[in-house]
Amino acid sequence: MIEARRLHILRAVADHRTVTAAAAALYLTPSAVSQQLAALEQETGHRLVDRSARGARLTPAGEILLSHANAVLAQLERAESELAAYGSGEAGTVTVAAFATGIGLVVAPAIRALADSAPGIRVRVRDAEGDESLMMVLDRQVDVAVAVEYRGAPGEDDARLTRVPLYAEPFDAVLPPGHPLAAGERVALGDLAKDAWIGQSAGNPCHDVTVLACEYAGFTLHPEHSSDDFRAVVALASSSAGVALVPRSALRGMELTGVHVRPIDGVAPTRRVFAAVRRGAEEHPLISPVLTALRAASQTGD
Repeated sequence: MIEARRLHILRAVADHRTVTAAAAALYLTPSAVSQQLAALEQETGHRLVDRSARGARLTPAGEILLSHANAVLAQLERAESELAAYGSGEAGTVTVAAFATGIGLVVAPAIRALADSAPGIRVRVRDAEGDESLMMVLDRQVDVAVAVEYRGAPGEDDARLTRVPLYAEPFDAVLPPGHPLAAGERVALGDLAKDAWIGQSAGNPCHDVTVLACEYAGFTLHPEHSSDDFRAVVALASSSAGVALVPRSALRGMELTGVHVRPIDGVAPTRRVFAAVRRGAEEHPLISPVLTALRAASQTGD
């Protein structure tokens, strides 16, 4: 009999690509993960993981089992949801991981709404970048992720997750004082090709959006400065360190007197934000109201 706990460990190894990283995500020791994998291989009668100095990869047999594991784990989430509903599920804690702007734009308003509509639900918030929160959901560190679309993000057809679209917002150009293009109402991205740029760190979803937008505009982005804090980005622009692209909601409530903010001419680069839960968990009586509140908050903020 295959234990579901070992299927979860197999999926973590596939996601993180090393036993050590999977162990850290699951709060286990590497030796414990190795022991569970060995037991799973004994249960199935197949070698499931190849290990090398470059990491761990699933064998063809491991890939077959992983496809079934995703279905089994999703069904277990549904079973937990139905049992929670049977037991009323009116009170409990839901942990949400979200990036800073998403917390302000949809998570905080959702918490306010839930205080009236579902007072028994307590929401615990963890700050996490848009590319980190999805793995936190899969590793069962949190229940809900408010995440950003990025290259390599799990797609809508991913068997592990259920996604709920929240909102999409354009990036605006942030120009330093006296920039010659500040006289216009809009800025063509290609006209900024020769400027010094302030970007985000590689791996940040906003970095991906900016890089792709610049590629479409005909030039390769080589940021001279980088920061994942948009207040720092604006401060650098105000000191004439360079130009930047910043999501529109990140500029709300920020002191902008030292910079010029202009929309992009043509098709603007866009940040697409969604909520995600482990597949099957969307019906959980605690999680479902949180997803509903997040969606309502995103529509109110449109």
